[in-house]
Amino acid sequence: MTGHQRRSLERHDVVQLADVQIGRDPAQHRIKVRNVSARGLMGEGALHVSSGTRLTIDLPEVGPVPGTVVWVQEPRFGVAFDDEVELLA
Repeated sequence: MTGHQRRSLERHDVVQLADVQIGRDPAQHRIKVRNVSARGLMGEGALHVSSGTRLTIDLPEVGPVPGTVVWVQEPRFGVAFDDEVELLA
């Protein structure tokens, strides 16, 4: 199985809202989570970030998850979590 096939199997397509904090700024920004896996997610919103931006995403039923932006194609962006998270099936 290729890396892309494995990644596709691990991702869950969702459309849910989540709140994001950028770095140490306490302001909350609302985004749409388009898909999520144990290792990261694709988000969408009026959030101007660049690769390398540190943030924390408050995922429903998971809680706050720290990570790093790894790609941006506004209005969408990809986040790699610092640690794997356990997602509810």
